[in-house]
Amino acid sequence: MDIPEDVARVEAQLLAPDGMFAVEEVDVQGERMQAFVQRPRNLRDLLVRSASFGDKEFIVATDGVRERRVTFAEHAQLVASVAAALRERYGVGPGDRVAILAANCPEWIVAFWATISLGAVAVGLNGWSTGPEIRYFVGDCDPTVLIADRKRIERVDGGHDLGVPVVVIEDDFEALEAFAPDAPLPEVEIAEDDPAIILYTSGTTGRPKGAINTHRNIGAYLMLAMFTGARSAMLSPPPAEPVPACQMVTSPLFHVSGLHSAAIMLLFTGTKSVWLIGRFDPAVVMQVIERERCTGWSFTETVLHRLVNHPDVGKYDMSSVRTVGGGGSPVAPSLLERTRQVFPNARRSLGVGYGQTECAALATLNNGQELIDHPLSVGRPAPTVELEIRDPFGAALPDGEEGEVCLRGPMVMPGYWRRPEATVETITAGGWLHTGDIGHMLGGRLYLASRKRDLILRGGENVYPVEIEKCIEDHPDVEECAVIGVDHPELGQAVKAVLVPRPGHTVDVAAVGAWCAEQLAYYKVPEQWEIREHALPRNAAGKILKELVRDEHADTGFVAEDVENG
Repeated sequence: MDIPEDVARVEAQLLAPDGMFAVEEVDVQGERMQAFVQRPRNLRDLLVRSASFGDKEFIVATDGVRERRVTFAEHAQLVASVAAALRERYGVGPGDRVAILAANCPEWIVAFWATISLGAVAVGLNGWSTGPEIRYFVGDCDPTVLIADRKRIERVDGGHDLGVPVVVIEDDFEALEAFAPDAPLPEVEIAEDDPAIILYTSGTTGRPKGAINTHRNIGAYLMLAMFTGARSAMLSPPPAEPVPACQMVTSPLFHVSGLHSAAIMLLFTGTKSVWLIGRFDPAVVMQVIERERCTGWSFTETVLHRLVNHPDVGKYDMSSVRTVGGGGSPVAPSLLERTRQVFPNARRSLGVGYGQTECAALATLNNGQELIDHPLSVGRPAPTVELEIRDPFGAALPDGEEGEVCLRGPMVMPGYWRRPEATVETITAGGWLHTGDIGHMLGGRLYLASRKRDLILRGGENVYPVEIEKCIEDHPDVEECAVIGVDHPELGQAVKAVLVPRPGHTVDVAAVGAWCAEQLAYYKVPEQWEIREHALPRNAAGKILKELVRDEHADTGFVAEDVENG
């Protein structure tokens, strides 16, 4: 394995039997595997410990003008009060689900930690969901209570017919925060393998599925992230003028990037978190980074592109930023170099990684000098992570050969919520997670070829064509449809629909786009459309040949700019 000498030396020191990140063999769901010795056993313990950070700021929520600030001590008190209210008013207990449907806000974070402290399961619902999607999610996770903001609950007519009590954040949450101001945190026994979180991930077939993350899964992620931070700190010289750690957060809380990497990780480390409220605005983000002296920021490729190429980027002092990272897919080398120019003090720590909700966010990481030397790789497997590239028959492939990325370790989920068949298909003998992603290993590093074959990565969102295709094909004027991803300079990929009208019908693209917008989140609604008069290519089994459709798309598509996408 090709590892720089200084990196190998630091990693050996950290992973030594007496080091900070020593590992041991443990039993996980009946399988023996490596885990960190000093891992957290449950999230409630982290919450209890966080109160010791006292009057240090934990949450700063701002849109650049308005703001709310919450210290660690205040957060712990608010969580205890909300937990008491959830238990006494709504009967929430261990194993119950509490669904949260809202834009990023302090109430989302407090509701999450209150749920966890009761031994219940927090279900983060996609805040961009339409009414039909919200109804599906609520029916699937069967929550004891739904906590939602006004904008999103209005998409289901106030939620009166959902069959579940609804707490509207703007109207009701303040009363929960004041319900029991002197209440202690609940005393609840929580095991490592108890479910903690359900986040919905779109599937290549059918409806989205709820990926379960246990307390063990989250603890494994936290240790991997801590290992990465410790390694970077040991490899990089300390700044001449140290700045207290402060993380800028622009990722949504219903994603692992916002929940695991920020709301949980930053409480664990006692780090100040600055949350952008409302739509992403590069100028506001840069203004807040300068004002709050933020030291870190995690990106998706789309928001990174928008920020580092913003015309006003040179007007703001962002020299405090020391760490910049993102994940999901390789980032273009030219964009990485531009990022190093904008954040020169983060040059040695700039990183990208690979993971999924199904493996609690992180499996590989490429940062610092290794990213400079191998810019197209998403990195080496992190400690405790086993990674194999397998052929369609499950056999491991040698370096350089392309196949499915398979993962094993304590970060791998136990399965999908109430989806035993999908779980068996995804997690096979030995506890191996079949990601569906295609790639190859070379020199100990992972290189991705595609994400789940048909997956479209639009602005950091996973978009699976089958859901969109079914929606479009339900339109009375459409005979058949194929949805593909096409290159986009800012979003990474845009969604394109190639459709064939029903005999005797004419397709109005604006009408079909509006039809989609009523049923799908805005980012799933196609931005580009193509109408064909002939049938789409299919194989002998009747399956549309997406590769042929992709090959033909370039000269025939057009952008439907008049379609409202949300």
